Amino acid sequence: MESNNKFDSRGALIVLEGLDRCGKTSQCSRLLSYLEELGHSVESWRFPDRNTGVGQMISSYLGNKSHLDDHAIHLLFSANRWEKRSLMESKLKSGTTLIIDRYSFSGVAFSSAKGLDVEWCKAPEAGLLAPDLVIYLDISPEKAAERGGYGGERYEQLEFQKRVAQSYKMLCDATWKIVDATLPFEDVEKQLREIVTECMLKCQKGKPFTELWQN
Repeated sequence: MESNNKFDSRGALIVLEGLDRCGKTSQCSRLLSYLEELGHSVESWRFPDRNTGVGQMISSYLGNKSHLDDHAIHLLFSANRWEKRSLMESKLKSGTTLIIDRYSFSGVAFSSAKGLDVEWCKAPEAGLLAPDLVIYLDISPEKAAERGGYGGERYEQLEFQKRVAQSYKMLCDATWKIVDATLPFEDVEKQLREIVTECMLKCQKGKPFTELWQN
């Protein structure tokens, strides 16, 4: 069967980014349910993936149960994403859309907020699949700190989150979709549905893969 498209239909790689307690995880869950109800093949992933060997080391660190050098933990976060790269690509090629709660941008934003060089932070991420869509749930660090459960993990400290917010601003480019995370939950949800559906249609038409920071 002939096709007018050079590339095959595939799933979309959707990434949600933002400060801790911005609502990413809840929105990922609702988005997953919505797309499943429409009959789409879709999965929700989260980084770090704490189920792998590397992920368990990261989980121990985030829970303040172990101490690691800042460079070492950054490389573990990156390795955790590389562990899933081939599976990610095969899922997308099979037509499954992936909704990802945090990706390489989190890794760079959090590590550079500790004072590590941004280009050094980007280097181990180069070659990972680039998202088809990055949605940044925008909330001030002060507003995020008012939300329930704040402070339970190592990075949930207000002054640190302020530096993370600055790092995200540096990483953000014109392709990112910025959504006001202080709006009512249902309003945020509606915006995400519209943005994601548009992106999925482009990927179904055969949008080629690209890779992160290959320059």
